[in-house]
Amino acid sequence: MELKNVLAEAHVPESAFGKWFLRSKTWTDYVLEVALEDLTTLLADKQQFDVIADVGCGYGRSLKKLNDRYKPKRLIAMDIEQEMLDETKKEVDLHGIEHVEYVRCSSSMINLEDNSVDMLLCHQTFHHLIYQPEALAEFLRILKPGGVLLFAESTKRYIHSWIIKLLFRHPMSVQKTADEYLDLVKGSGFEVNEEQVSYPFLWWSREDLAIKENWFGIKPPQEREETLINLIAVKPLA
Repeated sequence: MELKNVLAEAHVPESAFGKWFLRSKTWTDYVLEVALEDLTTLLADKQQFDVIADVGCGYGRSLKKLNDRYKPKRLIAMDIEQEMLDETKKEVDLHGIEHVEYVRCSSSMINLEDNSVDMLLCHQTFHHLIYQPEALAEFLRILKPGGVLLFAESTKRYIHSWIIKLLFRHPMSVQKTADEYLDLVKGSGFEVNEEQVSYPFLWWSREDLAIKENWFGIKPPQEREETLINLIAVKPLA
C-alpha cells in the first residue's frame, strides 16, 4: 500500500475549528501547559532525557516547553500531516531551537529505530488514532529500556460529549474510558505505577465548561466518569 494511503487510513483528520483551536492561547496555556506541568510532577525520577519525541506534535507548541523543561540534546517532531510539520518548523525557528528533527509518519508505523528515544510525549493525540494497540506497540519499540511515555488523553466521556461532537472530528468507535486506557497501556507491555496516574477534571473537559461550578457554586459529583487521564508509563529494562 502506498504511504499516502497508509497515512490516510490511520487517523481521522481534525476539523477546521480543531486546527484553529490548536493554534489558540487557550490550547497552549490551559490544555498543553497544564498537562505538561502535571506530567512533570508525576515523573518520579528527574533523569536526563537526551532524546525526546512528540508523537502528534500538531502545530509544535510543545517543542519549546519540552526543550525548556528537560534540556534534551535531540528533539523529534512527529505528525501524520505535512501541514502540521511545516507549521511546527516555523514555531521551532521562531524560538531558535536548533536540535529538532521532523518525521512524517503514522503512530502505528513510526520511522524511528528500535530503542532510540528516552522520552515520548503523546498529548491529546491518541483519541485521533484508529490503530491504538499498534501505536502503543510502536511506542514501546522505539523507547529505550527504562524510557518513559508521557501519556495525556481525553476519555470517551469527553469525546462523546455533544460539544466535542459538534466542533471536532474523531474516530468514535475507538474511544475509551480512563480505566480502559490504563489497561491498554499496561497490556501493551508498559509498567505503570498507580502513583503516577492522575485524573484531572479541568473546566474545558466538562460539557458545561464548569459554568455550574463557577457561576452557581454547584460542585461536580465526587463519583463520576473521568474525562481526562494523565500517566507515566515506563518501558521495562528487560
